[in-house]
Amino acid sequence: MSPTAVATAAARRVVFPFTAIVGQEEMKLALILNVIDPKIGGVMIMGDRGTGKSTTIRALADLLPEIPVVANDPFNSHPSDPDLMGDEIRQKLENGEDIPVVQKKVQMVDLPLGATEDRVCGTIDIEKALSEGVKAFEPGLLAKANRGILYVDEVNLLDDHLVDVLLDSAASGWNTVEREGISIRHPARFVLVGSGNPEEGELRPQLLDRFGMHAEIHTVKEPALRVQIVEQRAEFDQNPQEFLEKYKSQQEELQQRIINAQELLPSVNIDYDLRVKISEVCSELDVDGLRGDIVSNRAAKALTAFEGRTEVTVDDIRRVITLCLRHRLRKDPLESIDSGYKVEKAFARVFGVELPEDSVQSNGTGQIKTGVR
Repeated sequence: MSPTAVATAAARRVVFPFTAIVGQEEMKLALILNVIDPKIGGVMIMGDRGTGKSTTIRALADLLPEIPVVANDPFNSHPSDPDLMGDEIRQKLENGEDIPVVQKKVQMVDLPLGATEDRVCGTIDIEKALSEGVKAFEPGLLAKANRGILYVDEVNLLDDHLVDVLLDSAASGWNTVEREGISIRHPARFVLVGSGNPEEGELRPQLLDRFGMHAEIHTVKEPALRVQIVEQRAEFDQNPQEFLEKYKSQQEELQQRIINAQELLPSVNIDYDLRVKISEVCSELDVDGLRGDIVSNRAAKALTAFEGRTEVTVDDIRRVITLCLRHRLRKDPLESIDSGYKVEKAFARVFGVELPEDSVQSNGTGQIKTGVR
C-alpha cells in the first residue's frame, strides 16, 4: 500500500500501531505467522487481563495490506481465485461477465459472546425460498470474516458447539448452512484468533488441539517497561495522529515484510531430516494425532519466509515449536497448560542442542524472543 493509502487508512480509523506494542513477542509472532500462512490454523492467546490482547489483534488487522475484492459482495470474494469466491461470482466468471473489483482493508470481525448460531453462520429464508423459488440467504459473521480475521474474546466462555462450528469453518475454508432440505455454502477462509483468561476456565482439550498455535502472555513485571507502556498509551490517547506518524515507517516496513513473506512462502524448503526430528519431538511428547507435526512444519516455513530465507534452520523450528505443541500435551486434569518447558526439553534432546539463555527454562514465563519489534 502506498504512503498516501496508509495515511488515508489512519485518518479513517485510529488504531494503536502494531509496531509500537511493547513486549508480548510470542503473541505477536504467532499472529504474524498465521497471517503469512492462514493454513497454520489460528492462534489461541491465553493470559492475564489487561495485557493488550485485543489491542494487538486490532493493530495487526489495521497493519495488513488492502486486498482485491469483488465490489458489493457479502463474502469478500476474490476476483480470480475460485476457492475464495461465492457461487454467484463463480457463475458470473464462468459466463464471462464483467466483475467490478475494489481494494478493501482486511476485515477483522469481532464475535460477541452471546452470538447465536444463526448470527454466526447465516440464515436461509424458507418462506422466500418456497414462494419465489430462490435461495434467499442472509449472510452471517463467517461470511463477513472471509479472507480476514475472526476474533473471539473469552473464547473459553463460548458455547462448545459454536467453537466447533468456527473451527470446522476455519479448517475447511467453507461454511455450509442447511435448513428444510435447502443447502447453501460459501467461502469462509479466515484466521481464527481466540483469547481468554485461564482463571475463567480452559477449553476442552479436543477443541484446544484444533487451534494451530497457543501463545501464553503475562503481565510485564519490569517497572521500566511498565512505565514505557503507560507513557505510550497516554501519548497515543493525547494525539493519535502524531503518534501514528511517529511509527509510520516501521508500520510500512513490517507490512512489506509480511507481503514479501506471503510471496516467498511457496519457495521455502524444510529438509527431510528436520521434518523427521519434528515428528520425533511430537512422538516423544506423546502428542495425539498429526496436527502438531503439520503445524510445526508450516509455522517453521512461515517464520523462514518472514525473515526472507528459503531454507528452514534448527533455530527456526526452536522458535515456533513451543507455540505449536504446548497445548497438545497430555496432562493432569488439575494442571494448567504446560508453560512450554517440556517442549523445549524434548526439542533440545532430539535436536541435540542446548537450551539458549532466552528459553522458557531461564525466564519461566513461556516467552520466547522472536525478533519481531
